[in-house]
Amino acid sequence: MTRDSGLTSALCGRRVALLVTGSIAAYKAVVLMRLLMKEGARVRVAMTKEASRFVGEAAFSAFLNEPVLTDMWSRAGEPHIELGEWAEVMVVAPATATTIAKMASGVGDNVVVASFLAASGVVFVAPAMHHRMWLHPATQRNVRRLKSWGIHVIEPVEGELANGQRGIGRMAEPEAIVARLVSHFRGQKRDLAGYRVLVSAGPTEEPIDPVRVLTNRSSGKMGWMLAERARERGAEVILVAGPVALRPPEGVRCIEVRSALEMENAIRAHWQSVDAVVMAAAVSDWRPSQVHSSKIKRGDRECLVLELVPNPDILAGLGKERQGARPVLVGFALESENLVEHALDKLERKKVDLIVANPTSALGGDENEAIFLTREGAKEIGRLSKGELADRIWDEVRRLLKSLRNRD
Repeated sequence: MTRDSGLTSALCGRRVALLVTGSIAAYKAVVLMRLLMKEGARVRVAMTKEASRFVGEAAFSAFLNEPVLTDMWSRAGEPHIELGEWAEVMVVAPATATTIAKMASGVGDNVVVASFLAASGVVFVAPAMHHRMWLHPATQRNVRRLKSWGIHVIEPVEGELANGQRGIGRMAEPEAIVARLVSHFRGQKRDLAGYRVLVSAGPTEEPIDPVRVLTNRSSGKMGWMLAERARERGAEVILVAGPVALRPPEGVRCIEVRSALEMENAIRAHWQSVDAVVMAAAVSDWRPSQVHSSKIKRGDRECLVLELVPNPDILAGLGKERQGARPVLVGFALESENLVEHALDKLERKKVDLIVANPTSALGGDENEAIFLTREGAKEIGRLSKGELADRIWDEVRRLLKSLRNRD
């Protein structure tokens, strides 16, 4: 179980994007990268062409498992968008006056600012420039704008500048930047410490023959986010995952399955030893009654008839067999119509504690719409990012667990 016992636990497993711009202080970014990695963070680096005049790409790439991004066309696709979506935290260090102005104005003409504009996590900025540039009204206005957006500015310090003068404009030392990140993440909730939870995620695949399967469009993103948020809040997490194109979250025990029967077996092996089960997986309701041992040939046939048999209702089975109030059981209701009506039916029929009701438009995206239904009634949650929704679900689970603990 992850414990918050110091710097390492605060940053261990965190996805950190280090964005480096063209300042003499760029050499300190190498030290900063090494300190972050020493604390257990997973670090990726992007740097402007101007930054490469002060420190070479090889100074970073020698320590990384990922290539350094140097421009928006450095590889196929949109690497700056992917980096923005991947990072839990972005650190722009050093941040020049020009970069800060571009960030404040939304001018994404290089890989650093474009990645910032695509950021989905928390952002820290560590300015570095001549003291007159730092104190200029334009720079101060841009910094105020960044702060108003919730961006954390690690103020420069007084010291010797590149031209030998002294003043406020020197980038904060790498150790101070790491300490600031640690302080931020230490302040996050650790209210699930001491709990053990199980999350299911993704689709299942039901084989028809060695080539074809029955499946659905679940991306697994909601279950992944639930697992990550629970881990961040201190829980020990077991993730039972169907086939998805996602890397297993750091610090989470991941059990990979494919079919509904495999998922049921994996969940049943652990459900009685956990405090909560959150069934975010989109489990196939049906499977073919016969799995062909060789590929079905099309031939001259005009149609192919498949006989389907029902898969077990995993969550309903747990609700039926549960002795007492533990573990807390959470299910999802993905419906194309009559959302609340169908969700209430699942709440009663499956004997669970919380149903998270979603419209089918929630499939695959990075946002979700939800209504929470418990025996106390319905609560409209509205449209949130999947990360925010995951936290709201864990807030509700914690409330239910706390009431059980008080009852015990």
